Amino acid sequence: MAGPRERPAPDGRRLVSAPTAEDDAAANADGLTARRDLLQMRRPIPVDDEARAGIVAPPTRAFRPGQDEAAWVRVNNRAFAGHPDQADKTVADVIALEAEAWFDPVGFLVLEADGDGPRSGELDGFCWTKVHPHQPGSADPPLGEIYVIGVDPAAQGRHLGPALTVAGLDHLAATGITVGMLYVDVANAGAVRMYERLGFTTHHLDRIYSAP
Repeated sequence: MAGPRERPAPDGRRLVSAPTAEDDAAANADGLTARRDLLQMRRPIPVDDEARAGIVAPPTRAFRPGQDEAAWVRVNNRAFAGHPDQADKTVADVIALEAEAWFDPVGFLVLEADGDGPRSGELDGFCWTKVHPHQPGSADPPLGEIYVIGVDPAAQGRHLGPALTVAGLDHLAATGITVGMLYVDVANAGAVRMYERLGFTTHHLDRIYSAP
């Protein structure tokens, strides 16, 4: 049975929060090795003026179920090409997530490409948010997660990453959430620095174990 810090991950993997040397040893004994280290980072919301200084709010809109799936798949797969978990998504994957109880298209913000430009009909980026209600017995308040955020490579250089992150946090704050959170790979130093500049701090580390 999984311990309080351990929960199942996709494809038979094991995810442990705040892992110890004993967790590493137990995983190795079960034929698993450490695959990825993820930081869970948090910050209070709404975002203060200092953190949002110089950030221009992008003209996002809500995702439209039944219309935007293919465009989202294209921008996601370009933004996350080669990523171990987020690459190669399909329309069927999106539709399956739309059936989840937590899914809210209003909190799935997308940024359309210039309608008069060569990428008309495509998306320049997106910020998909998710709300985690308070769990009985947990010390955590309700948490608003930046579930996944991506920018098309063709739209990079416009500082859309910070802008879309703030847009997502603003949406969560408008629903009454007071703590925003996200996960970021420890190896993605550029993203970690960006989130730190936005006022996020590390809450804990999660380690994913899988078979070699």
